[in-house]
Amino acid sequence: MIKHDNLVVIGASTGGLEVLKTILDTLPADFPAPVLIAMHVGALNSQLPYLLATTAALQIRHAVEGDPLEPGTVLIAPPDRHMLVEGSRIRLLRGAKENYSRPAIDPLFRSAAIAYREKVIGVVLTGDLDDGTVGLQAIKTCGGIALVQQPADATATGMPSSALRYVDVDGCLPRGQIASRLMELVAQRRPPANTTFPPTLVLENTISLESGLAPIEALDQVATRSALTCPECQGALWEMDSFPLRYRCHTGHTYGPMSMRVSQDTAIEELLWAAVRAFHEKEQLMQRQRDVATSSGRTEQAQEYEMSAEEARTRAHSLIQLLSEANTASPE
Repeated sequence: MIKHDNLVVIGASTGGLEVLKTILDTLPADFPAPVLIAMHVGALNSQLPYLLATTAALQIRHAVEGDPLEPGTVLIAPPDRHMLVEGSRIRLLRGAKENYSRPAIDPLFRSAAIAYREKVIGVVLTGDLDDGTVGLQAIKTCGGIALVQQPADATATGMPSSALRYVDVDGCLPRGQIASRLMELVAQRRPPANTTFPPTLVLENTISLESGLAPIEALDQVATRSALTCPECQGALWEMDSFPLRYRCHTGHTYGPMSMRVSQDTAIEELLWAAVRAFHEKEQLMQRQRDVATSSGRTEQAQEYEMSAEEARTRAHSLIQLLSEANTASPE
């Protein structure tokens, strides 16, 4: 299949619906490029295509495995599936989460960069954390164009701010100007990019296309084993040779600096709540032992059990206070 002159890939998260509606409602029905969207969605019965299609002239739907890329068609990554580009068709895979998300933005952008090189226009919109940054870097490395929504215009500033910090973007625009910029860009023909794909980019795209598992020897060639473990599968993490610093395990989980921090925070919170439960159960056990000792006239022993119960109760309350303080702390 012949590739089109351009491919537009868009990544969004928190607050993305309204921004996407603004963009897609402005693009004409004969927009001369396919549009692929990866948005972080949690519900398995996502209505995102329906919500976006109500006032748009473009054809908008969830992507299906093997879909061709066609101008004027918007394909959206379905829930719980990474959407990738292979040649001129769509792949949908349930690989490991990247940046704590599935679908994630980085694997879509990476695959589009390799498949379409200078013909790719990548757009990072509103969202928390840092998904999309590494993907935009890949697009720029392969000769494509990188656009970012202005953080001041975004509901959540994490994703656009991260992209601006680490990527030499070609435009930082408010939502109302993104569609017109896309129409200008797709009308341009860019010279072929004589780019040699970095080995890390090729390997990571291959891992995504093969649903996550990576040969340990291959990771050793492009990354350094760290002392850290994966928050999701507890496997070893490799420190990737990139800026920003990020990590990948051989089962496919990948973390930028912000998503790594959140994943670790989540793992720590789960462990602390498990400790609260254990102390509470110990308190119940000691109280039961106290009651039995009291009923049999063993007063001194009953007092010891009561002291142990009180100690367990105090420690549980201390952990709950720690969790409360952590949950109310302002993010960096």
